[in-house]
Formats: sequence, structure tokens, C-alpha cells
Amino acid sequence: HVQLVESGGGSVQAGGSLRLSCAAPGYRYDTYCMGWFRQFPGKEREAVATIFAGRTQQTVDSVKGRFTVSQGKDKNIVYLEMTGLKPEDSAMYYCAASKRVVGCQVAAGRDPGFYDYWGQGTQVTVS
Repeated sequence: HVQLVESGGGSVQAGGSLRLSCAAPGYRYDTYCMGWFRQFPGKEREAVATIFAGRTQQTVDSVKGRFTVSQGKDKNIVYLEMTGLKPEDSAMYYCAASKRVVGCQVAAGRDPGFYDYWGQGTQVTVS
């Protein structure tokens, strides 16, 4: 079982920055479709960004230009760099991994059901 662990969340003021990390010791993310999701209170999880093979990445329109997903050089960590944070970005952020690669960078990769493994989440609060 792939164990994903998110870190890097916290409280920041509007306009600030955070870098979230998703680590999976013993596994290589460059063979998985990786996704970042966020969940607002009382809402379903929604996609933020996806990455495959450490280079093919996508972000949703609501965060484009502010959030960037990337893979670390050690191949077992994925980052979500967040800048220009807004109060409406406040949410629990999750990373996820899918054994499937077809569909990773299209609509299927934005569906939580596409993913096989999930971390426990890290809270981001912007005020």
C-alpha cells in the first residue's frame, strides 16, 4: 500500500505563500499520476493540480498563475507551491496517487475516484 503524507500547511495572511509537500518513502512518483485536491467545509473534494512523470503538470483555472505542482529530484516527493493566497483558498489539502496514467492530465485526473491512494490532509488557512 502506498502511504502518502502531506505537510507544509498552516495559517498565513492573504497574499502569502506556502509550499505543501507530499512524500511517499519507498515509492517513485514518476510512475504514478499524482494529484492535489482541496476540500472546503461541507463540500466535496475538488482538484487543484495534477502531475505525471515529474514534468507533465496541470492546474485548474481558479489557481492558475498562483499554484505550481512539481516533483522533487528524489522522485518520492511532490510539491504544491502556493503564492498569492486568498481567504477562499482556505481548505484541507490532500495529495493522491493513481496507478493509472491514461487520463491523468485530462478531466479524469480531476475526479477523486480516479485515485487509488490518499494522504490524510494538511490544513491551509488564509486570513
